[in-house]
Amino acid sequence: MKLFFLFNLVFIIIVNAHVHMVYDRNDVFDRKLYEEVLDRGECLKQMRYIVTKDPLLWARFLDAGYRKPRSLLKGSLNDLGSYYECLGINKNVQDMNIEGKYCMANMPLNQFFSLSSLPVQSELLGASWPEFNSMMFNIDNSTYNDLIKQMSIKKQLQGLVGITSEDNNISRDEESSQGFQISIRLAVCLPKPCSLHNVLETISNISSLRIEEDYCRIPNDKPWVAADYVALVIFTLLGIFMVLSTAYDIRHRIFLKKDPKTANSLYLSFSVYTNTLRLVTYKPVPGALECLDGIRAIAMLWVLVGHTYLHYLSAPALHNPLEIFDFIQSFWSLWITAAPITVDTFFMLSGLLLIYTTAGKMTGVKLLKNLHMFYLNRYLRLFPVLAACVLLQASLFYRVTDGPVWEVVAQQTYQCRKYWWSTLLYIQNYYNPYYVCIPNTWYLAIDFQLFLISPLVLVGVVGATKRTAWITLTTALLASLTGSSIYNFIMRFASGIFTLSPSREDQPEYFTLYYVNTLTRSSPFFVGMIFGYILYIYRGKTLIMSKVQVALLWFFAIILSSGVICSHYLVIQQDWDNQIVDDLINSYMRPIWALSVCWMIFACTHGYGGPINWFLSHPMWKILARLSYAMYIFHYPLMFVVNGSIIAPLYFSDEFAIQKTMTDFVIAVLAAYIITLFVDAPCSVLIKHFLGGNKKPAPIKPLDGTANPSEANNKNDSA
Repeated sequence: MKLFFLFNLVFIIIVNAHVHMVYDRNDVFDRKLYEEVLDRGECLKQMRYIVTKDPLLWARFLDAGYRKPRSLLKGSLNDLGSYYECLGINKNVQDMNIEGKYCMANMPLNQFFSLSSLPVQSELLGASWPEFNSMMFNIDNSTYNDLIKQMSIKKQLQGLVGITSEDNNISRDEESSQGFQISIRLAVCLPKPCSLHNVLETISNISSLRIEEDYCRIPNDKPWVAADYVALVIFTLLGIFMVLSTAYDIRHRIFLKKDPKTANSLYLSFSVYTNTLRLVTYKPVPGALECLDGIRAIAMLWVLVGHTYLHYLSAPALHNPLEIFDFIQSFWSLWITAAPITVDTFFMLSGLLLIYTTAGKMTGVKLLKNLHMFYLNRYLRLFPVLAACVLLQASLFYRVTDGPVWEVVAQQTYQCRKYWWSTLLYIQNYYNPYYVCIPNTWYLAIDFQLFLISPLVLVGVVGATKRTAWITLTTALLASLTGSSIYNFIMRFASGIFTLSPSREDQPEYFTLYYVNTLTRSSPFFVGMIFGYILYIYRGKTLIMSKVQVALLWFFAIILSSGVICSHYLVIQQDWDNQIVDDLINSYMRPIWALSVCWMIFACTHGYGGPINWFLSHPMWKILARLSYAMYIFHYPLMFVVNGSIIAPLYFSDEFAIQKTMTDFVIAVLAAYIITLFVDAPCSVLIKHFLGGNKKPAPIKPLDGTANPSEANNKNDSA
């Protein structure tokens, strides 16, 4: 326990010592291109022509921006203008090529100014600037305070999503009575040689108006880098291999009508036909835990729903963000605010399958002798899909589309280009927790780290007596619970993924120091190990339990799991302030949840699941469970791409959130299927071939997924 606690403490110190840099979008967009186009003299020349000689062109520039955000009193602080209309402006006149440049500008609320009294430089423009109402950007104090609360929630949500750039809508202000200064963000369409400062200077000497240029976009501002060329070459080669392999397979099976078993397994490894058959073909396997497919698939769906809402609520531009505050506090949001608990289901499954598939198959000495293969098999099993996603995020995902809030995707691209190696080494939750490449892969990091220390437990379980095994498993769980409890009571975290209470905002960083910390997330893994051993002991045996015992165990499982879920409603309220209960929840909520799900698995396996077992073991979950690993890896970056391409603020409602969830689900399934055919299935065959000797596997052997998302499509992954 001391070693485990010390291990995490050292990494926590590294986290605290890590420099918290602010993302610079110029590292992804073409910095030189922006600087090269700026020309104050050319800007004045083009502005003079546009305003005095081409009113239709001037109207196009005005139409693409220069509007106050709609529904300002509902918290809408961003006006996105017309991104594509602005960048589509391209007109050759006289000796000038007039092109549009899309910019975002920050303007603090509740500032007083008057444009009508300011002299317009008519000698330059020969026209007047459109009239503005000096009160159009002012709101009452009550709405201002509500906006501060909403922006605090948004900042916490964006931190959970993986958006770590500073929020440009809110900043500290010593002169403000509230202590904060809230700004609106306006889209501005300018001629390409101009900066916002040039235009304001050209129009009038506005000294009383505070407005700053945030960022600008121009056509073709995404430079090609090495990652783009590498991605094109690799995926082009994979496509060629797929075509050749599929052609060989079809010729062998259909035209020559030969036995599929006589085909070369390496030649078939990239075949769409064979890999699809392996994906959809299912054959019962003795000893398989059939209910795990349903549990894993439903848990994956819950993760997807939670992430959809999280991306939705933290969207860069919302039409009615003030309504989020009421939604989060409502009881009906519980299925979203409690969604993070489902990740502990996967940690539990990982520990359960690790023991269940290895106990009785080897001794501790044999395990230690083959420890290098134990780790190598695990690493290579996870590597292909993860590496493919990292490469796509660093390259093609960034280029696939665009939009006025594309800097969110640019940040993810920057993080993958800079920290791809820490993701592939599974240390990103400690080394760069603020800048994780593929933010949801923090789960893989913890899962792999727990796998690394698992031999410390396995050597006392595999091939050992029951007494030794129970002592080892119990000691591991108690060490995990004790270490995490001491840590939680010392650090005094809030117990929710975000807090609405102003008095709790100065507490330690919840996400980096607790949520992605291996120590605090380890207990479900060891609970799973214990139940994996119990399932191993009773494997193939008939277990007789009385109806009273079964009813009581189901009752306690339902009560405990419901209590874990409902606790999220209590701790998220504004008036919640009970640190002792927070510490208890943080320490024991996750193992209690794992315990409840473990009983469900045990009951279903031994005939005490009833309709629950029928539902979870239904074949409809098979394909979804087999795709779950690729779905988990790819759904998150694809959400960034979809949400980064919006062209107008979204309206928040449950109905639209459900529609987005269905859309994200379809996209995730299609992407998982494609990546399984392109990468996962071929690499699985190749890895088994080169690491498993010369044994020739059957070409249509079912891919029986029995583990968590990181173990899908590989029956004996943990062995």
